[in-house]
Amino acid sequence: MTDFDTVELEYDPRGFATLWLNRPDKNNAFNAQMIRELILALDKVQSDSRLRFLLLRGRGRHFSAGADLAWMQESANLDYQTNLGDARELGELMYGLAKLKLPTLAVVQGAAYGGALGLISCCDMAIGADDAQFCLSEVKIGLAPAVISPFVVKAIGERHARRYALTAERFDGQRAREIGLLAEAYPVAELEAQLQHWVSNLLLNSPQAMRVSKDLLREVGHGELTPSLRRYCENAIARIRVSPEGQEGLRAFLHKREPSWRDESKNGETP
Repeated sequence: MTDFDTVELEYDPRGFATLWLNRPDKNNAFNAQMIRELILALDKVQSDSRLRFLLLRGRGRHFSAGADLAWMQESANLDYQTNLGDARELGELMYGLAKLKLPTLAVVQGAAYGGALGLISCCDMAIGADDAQFCLSEVKIGLAPAVISPFVVKAIGERHARRYALTAERFDGQRAREIGLLAEAYPVAELEAQLQHWVSNLLLNSPQAMRVSKDLLREVGHGELTPSLRRYCENAIARIRVSPEGQEGLRAFLHKREPSWRDESKNGETP
């Protein structure tokens, strides 16, 4: 475990990490310190080649209530340039999470308001409690979901994003699943057990192949069929086939045995 004041970075011996938002007394609301510590924690995760994937979670009753009210009050008294600096710091966090090489899974309970929807949208996948509450609440206080908007639109689509950004309606976990923000929504009492199924499934997969697939899908984007994309995809499969992990996976499949990375996930050492 790595020491921070507002977040925790916890390593599992099977080869993945959990990044916890850790201000439960403030409902894990963002402030400048938390944003900076999240950036630093993601840098540590990015540089650790032994990690297979990252979970993003919130301690306590809520995933995150969005921006900290005291921090927002301070921002109201700052000039444009200082507010621009704060916005760029938040942008660095969101873009850093979205571009992380590791697969990412957000796990949501309780409230997820404002910028918290940005964090969830930046993750590759998200699951949550069916009674979790989501809200793009910025317009209620005279603001806009500016920095997070590109990621929210990618996650739920432009039409849904317009509705919830303009109305600031609350919606629950079931609705979040319907519009694509969550992959699945579970009864809150089952969330932890269901998470373990997700973890077990991810541990079956080649760590390198998951990273390569994430890069591949980012390059594919909306799937416009261009000559350069065709060449990228052809090169991607050729490279991974001849890589040590690709060769190990193919041999294991042909010889009907477990690939080496599954043994490592059972007996791995803490990074």
